[in-house]
Amino acid sequence: MKFRILQPKRIIILIVLMLLFNYTSQAQTSFKNWALTPPMGWNSWDCYGSTVTEAEVKANADYMATNLKKLGWQYVVVDIRWFVENDKAGGYNQTDPRYVMDEYGRYLPYSGRFPSAAGGKGFKALADYIHSKGLKFGIHIMRGIPVDAVKRKLPIKGTNGITADQIYTTDLQCKWLTDNYTIVAEKPGAQEYYNSILALYASWGVDFIKVDDLSRPYHQGEIELIRKAIDRTGRPIVLSTSPGETPIKNAAHVKEHANMWRMVDDVWDVWKDLVHLMNVAKGWYAYSAPGTWPDCDMIPLGRIAIRGERGKDRMTRLTKDEQVSLMTFFTIFRSPLMFGGDLPSNDAFTLSLLNNKDILKMHKEGVEVRQLFMENGRVAVTSRNSKTGERYLALFNIGDKETTTIAVDLKDLGFNGKYKIKNLWTGEIAKGSAASFSQQIAPHASKVFSISK
Repeated sequence: MKFRILQPKRIIILIVLMLLFNYTSQAQTSFKNWALTPPMGWNSWDCYGSTVTEAEVKANADYMATNLKKLGWQYVVVDIRWFVENDKAGGYNQTDPRYVMDEYGRYLPYSGRFPSAAGGKGFKALADYIHSKGLKFGIHIMRGIPVDAVKRKLPIKGTNGITADQIYTTDLQCKWLTDNYTIVAEKPGAQEYYNSILALYASWGVDFIKVDDLSRPYHQGEIELIRKAIDRTGRPIVLSTSPGETPIKNAAHVKEHANMWRMVDDVWDVWKDLVHLMNVAKGWYAYSAPGTWPDCDMIPLGRIAIRGERGKDRMTRLTKDEQVSLMTFFTIFRSPLMFGGDLPSNDAFTLSLLNNKDILKMHKEGVEVRQLFMENGRVAVTSRNSKTGERYLALFNIGDKETTTIAVDLKDLGFNGKYKIKNLWTGEIAKGSAASFSQQIAPHASKVFSISK
């Protein structure tokens, strides 16, 4: 048998290839470790639209640090258009927007609303402030490359002379906000552009990025560019894709590239949005897993629309029963929880929806989430606590007219004999042994229980 002696140069090349393969394999899975439980935090969109200020972000971070951090709430996210000087409440200024960006076509925060960003410093100081509170910082961006960068033929950082006008297409440009063009994923310079903006965000200390207009239609090419760019930074940045109804046919792909993805369009403080969400969610129960979470959207509770995109300054229009139903579904389903109201404006009832330890335990530790039935306005969802083994059972009356009885055979949940049952919202505990468990539930109301032997 003859052995071939490799030349030193070939050995070096082989080692490099092996290292690159190993790095790629790790990057494809390691991002899931950044969100082993569903992310929880606050997002500025529902209450401030595209006009939130640094002072308002800090005020919400302060509230979270004082009242919610110990319960697992940790992300503080600045939503859309933080780089536009003259945007407006109640929509977007698309007539004559003035953008702030650097020489490489990368958006920068507008210092008129974010004073600490003056002089091209970006969000570094704001991120440092939020980190000092023991919290994490996030931002929103639109997919693609700025139209303004294309028109000005700005260079793409990390390339040898490639400019913005060489990597774009007008095809599939976002219809509701035209700041950016689509990036052609296969073009030289496309990956480098996403690399450049993610490197910038990582230098600021960003821990979470929500990328908009990725889901309908599903922009597979750009999602892959973003995934690679995040991994390249070496910083654990949670990726949220948004908005719209992510096609179920793309479930396997999105699970391998994002930590969370929107199932529906924006959920507002109207009952029909929750019912629609429950219907869409039927296809997504099987895809929840540590690190990858179907997303119910932001939580439109508390004081919203202070300068929001939809409606006037108000406390949520959902009734108290409807608010409890929304939080019950979001938590048993194990959606990421991004509160949309202004936290410092919370009343005692709104805070009680966010700080119930039993509810948050179910949200954090529940596994095997599944819908038992959705029929005739009756909905039942169950899960199991991964640590204690107790079963969770949520019952919803999504009908509009009358109180109804919802019954579940507990044998289907593994109970055949005596059991203890606890109402997670009220704390009431009872004992039982009947195989059939039933509750009277008013229209739009719900109840959720833990059941143990």
